[in-house]
Amino acid sequence: MEPICRQVKVSVPATSANLGSGFDTVGLALDYHDELTFTLSADPSNRAAQVLIYGEGEDTLPRDETHLVVSTFRRACQTFGLGRVGFILEAHNNIPQARGMGSSAEAIVAGIAAAAAFAHDDDLNRDAVFELAAAIEGHPDNVAPAVYGGMTVSWNFDTAEGVGSVPIPGGEPLHGGFHTVKYRVDPKIRTAVFVPDYELSTEKAREALPAAVPYKDAVFNVSRVALMAAAMNPGALAASSDPNALLFAATQDRLHQPYRKDLMAPSWELIKALRSRGYAAMVSGAGPCVLVLHYGDEAEAIEHVAGDRLSDGHWRVLHPTVNAKGVEIERK
Repeated sequence: MEPICRQVKVSVPATSANLGSGFDTVGLALDYHDELTFTLSADPSNRAAQVLIYGEGEDTLPRDETHLVVSTFRRACQTFGLGRVGFILEAHNNIPQARGMGSSAEAIVAGIAAAAAFAHDDDLNRDAVFELAAAIEGHPDNVAPAVYGGMTVSWNFDTAEGVGSVPIPGGEPLHGGFHTVKYRVDPKIRTAVFVPDYELSTEKAREALPAAVPYKDAVFNVSRVALMAAAMNPGALAASSDPNALLFAATQDRLHQPYRKDLMAPSWELIKALRSRGYAAMVSGAGPCVLVLHYGDEAEAIEHVAGDRLSDGHWRVLHPTVNAKGVEIERK
């Protein structure tokens, strides 16, 4: 199959996984993007990748076939029926690396979405992008909001051995593998993301988790994550409900953050300071970024709680809105 165009531009939002209680299941897309342009070589004999990087990771990311965007793009081209092509990748990165804002999910989604755009001239098949991205990433909590936008809840549907799908009366069979549901987020829900000057690898964060947790802690998290959809869409609730109180309760967690706190002591201290004032603060993904969800205009008050952390050069703060669209493509 020949590519249908010569250039594709891809925009992928940052994401925050877990949202406290929804460990490995809940994710949120943020209006803070990486912008990538894939330009195919005019020489059909040139099948190499040239990588240009600007912004985050420009001094550390590889510029060869080992770059995650490049390797994912190669794999997706095979999946969508394209041959090996030569191309220039120009990446303008805004999403911090190894901070818990979905930089690896962004890279994977960008590579797949670009390959799909070169292969097909219709609208982007987000379900196909999600399926491949989740398989590559190994868990769907970051790739789902990167693909679909908004808040997503994802799961791995395990069918019985030898059974590929389960019949659903009146609908399509539910197949095994990763699935996701996108929830509406009230436009008055805002975010603050505190970005520290240190990194934490996802591998180290996962190594800190125990093999088992107390039953009461599992029940605790189930009750909190059950509130999440309501807390993120408080307009559908009774007028007497306090949106910020719901966000605070929905983001309480006993499954992962307490076990990881020693790996990110400055982040944990900031979270404690914010939550002591009633703000729904939590580790963003595996950390060490700190995410705060709030209803209405609380940005100045939240920064005030952070205090000297923002003036000592070790932290910066972003105030992105929730992204509702997910990955976007433009063909040329």
